[in-house]
Amino acid sequence: MAEITAALVKELREKSGVGMMDCKKALQENDGDITASIDWLRAKGLSKAAKKAERVAAEGLIAVATRHEGAGESAAVIEFNAETDFVARNELFQDAANKIAIVALDHADVDAVNAAPLDGASVQDLVTNLVATIGENMHVRRVSTLSVSQGVVASYVHNAVAGNLGKIGVLVAIESAADHAKLRELGRKIAMHIAATSPLSLDESDLDPAAIEKERAVLTEKAKEDGRPENMIEKIVSGQIAKFQKEVVLTKQPFVMNPDQTIEQLVADTAKELGSPIKLAAFVRMGLGEGVEKPVGMDFAEEVASMTKA
Repeated sequence: MAEITAALVKELREKSGVGMMDCKKALQENDGDITASIDWLRAKGLSKAAKKAERVAAEGLIAVATRHEGAGESAAVIEFNAETDFVARNELFQDAANKIAIVALDHADVDAVNAAPLDGASVQDLVTNLVATIGENMHVRRVSTLSVSQGVVASYVHNAVAGNLGKIGVLVAIESAADHAKLRELGRKIAMHIAATSPLSLDESDLDPAAIEKERAVLTEKAKEDGRPENMIEKIVSGQIAKFQKEVVLTKQPFVMNPDQTIEQLVADTAKELGSPIKLAAFVRMGLGEGVEKPVGMDFAEEVASMTKA
């Protein structure tokens, strides 16, 4: 009999959309044959979930969860996708999103979250059962966590449909011994700013070099097309790059609630006010459906028809 490895189970789960335990059993029953195992799952009535798994799921919800840990905190944000915005208003889907976000507090990646226990089974089993119950493809697409040993991890959910559920989720990690309530107020303000401005990095040191080089190439080409002198292009572009960095680096951005003050100045002024050092340590911004190629050209009637056929 073929060895049923974790990699084999994972491959079948990805191809079928069925829970890990069912995938393992299918492989055991079919001597590790992926194709035969898929047919076996279909014969056992799990084909509905497998068929739905082929369809694009770019709607759904962003969910956040926070946990106090002594003098510090941890927080998680997940993207839980479905095919339509209608499902995002389903109470079963919302309840699952909240539960999965809580699970994510202890698991740093999607595979670990899917394999984690939840309600007597696994997260993946819960999702598979929801697919069969609700009738749409759905999956946990992204997971991100932040934690501080002293301070807070503030959160903000934009376009909220329920508590801690919405279209954009932001986490802001702040390290400080200052009053938690005051730090959370500061963190929420910064999180709202991040939701609006989508910064690329916390500070200049962690800005992706590839993003800078891409911008430099665009600006250089534009300078050439504008007829700038060849010996002046490098200097012109360097100045524009410096401006670009200030626009996309969080600490250098003008605070949306007070454009005369940068985020860096906001943190410094708050630290002075509270009489304690404050370090803006990290942030995460997660927007629903980012990077997912959505089908175009299908109107609502066609979409409903395609769902009925499926």
